[in-house]
Amino acid sequence: YPTWKRTLTRRAREAQMNRFCKAQTIQRRLEEIEVTFRELEQQGIKLEKLLRDEDSSPADKKTQWMNQLLYLVQKKNSLMTEESDLMITVQELKLEEQQWQLDQKLRYYLNKEEALKTPKDREAEQKILAQLLDVVNKRNALIQIQEERRLSEL
Repeated sequence: YPTWKRTLTRRAREAQMNRFCKAQTIQRRLEEIEVTFRELEQQGIKLEKLLRDEDSSPADKKTQWMNQLLYLVQKKNSLMTEESDLMITVQELKLEEQQWQLDQKLRYYLNKEEALKTPKDREAEQKILAQLLDVVNKRNALIQIQEERRLSEL
């Protein structure tokens, strides 16, 4: 193996490990968000019961409960936005992995001498190239979605 091939192989493995670690981190965060959702829901149920059951409670107490309930809703919305961003990142990682795999297949055909390629090889090369283009377009669409969301939040 020439040095450049070993370097490419090593970098590919490193990139794959980085994607794997990032996916694990995202999975853990999604699980944490799910647990937090349940906790917020339980707190919200308690506050709603207090607001409905306590007709004789002072107005300031009801206002305090109402503010707590609004805070819970705001926190839940924030978590939902984060969860949505994480899901987009997961899709990006999947597409990145898919792009890497297609790139490896394409390199196989591109490294083959033109005189040794069969019509079937040329057809496979074109098919992989089309798939690669499709994956790149999907990744671009995800990036556009993220950018639009970021601009709308500003």
